Amino acid sequence: MLPTRSFAGVAHRALLRSQAVRRYASAAPTAAFAGQKGSNGKYTVTLIPGDGIGPEISESVKTIYDAAKVPIQWEEVSVTPVLKGGKTVIPDQAIHSIRKNTVALKGPLATPIGKGHVSLNLTLRRTFNLFANVRPCVSITGYKTPYDDVNTVLIRENTEGEYSGIEHEVVDGVVQSIKLITWDASERVARYAFHYARGSGRKRVTAVHKANIMKMSDGMFLSACREVAKEFPDITYDEDLLDRVCLQVTQNPRPYSDRVMVMPNLYGDILSDMCAGLIGGLGLTPSGNIGRDASIFEAVHGSAPDIAGKGLANPTALLLSSLMMLRHMNLNEQANRIEKATLTTIAEGKTITGDLGGKASTKEYTAAIVGKL
Repeated sequence: MLPTRSFAGVAHRALLRSQAVRRYASAAPTAAFAGQKGSNGKYTVTLIPGDGIGPEISESVKTIYDAAKVPIQWEEVSVTPVLKGGKTVIPDQAIHSIRKNTVALKGPLATPIGKGHVSLNLTLRRTFNLFANVRPCVSITGYKTPYDDVNTVLIRENTEGEYSGIEHEVVDGVVQSIKLITWDASERVARYAFHYARGSGRKRVTAVHKANIMKMSDGMFLSACREVAKEFPDITYDEDLLDRVCLQVTQNPRPYSDRVMVMPNLYGDILSDMCAGLIGGLGLTPSGNIGRDASIFEAVHGSAPDIAGKGLANPTALLLSSLMMLRHMNLNEQANRIEKATLTTIAEGKTITGDLGGKASTKEYTAAIVGKL
């Protein structure tokens, strides 16, 4: 039997060897859009209208796309859970549609708060292994906030961390929640972040962490980022603590306009919402969930049931998310036209919804964007 110290040394060397050969993800981290145009010259995209204001803002996007003559036809599906084999699952029709089309646009989904209710957003991420959540936050010229120069991109690992759902009660009054970090998931999202930086002309990737406290879990995340960084000599790589990033971004967001920030799940959830607040809130912030076989673009704000059906909803977040989708599909010309019309309408401030400081209804705001097309 080996002495304890020798066994530890052997285990450590084995770990180093296993990490050294983990190169399986050297290919592009996500497949390029592979959808084909139908006989009508249009691509089919899955549309999940969602709950609350979801159907209203989805209708707004459809109206604008029609006006811009975007070559897309929508395949509308519901993800309301159904009972199958004693479990609540997403309907097969929705899963088949997203797998077939490889892209989807999703409105907000409501998850009841309380024990036993599973988040549909989390279920979708797991079903399609949507490993990277991409959240750009860019100031809108003409729309006044305390900050005029925000231009951040956050890429959040989307499948594990504190959101793995591994919790149990140890004894009465003591609950243990386990943070799961794996090398494979960390390397995968890091590689996507470097590919994204290179593709978008950003020259720096910053890994955001708390490895000073969580030395093993966040330490492994950083190790994976460092290994991937070696393969991208044209991209500068550095690391920073989550709390320090939050402080510095809110003091002066300008230094973060040249980079992509990549981080584990919980940190990304918090930091991306904080950055959204710098530009005017979640109603102006797009989001994309990227996977190998499918990608889902979504508005990250809530379903706002209190204003549903009243014509007060702001469709901007879903619309901007759909433009991320168009660029993913290489429909850049259409995305640029719609983006210019949308941002000009907001900057003018004449026909904007109540949350942006205006008095326009959802349809009036939509019509103003259509008018600029």
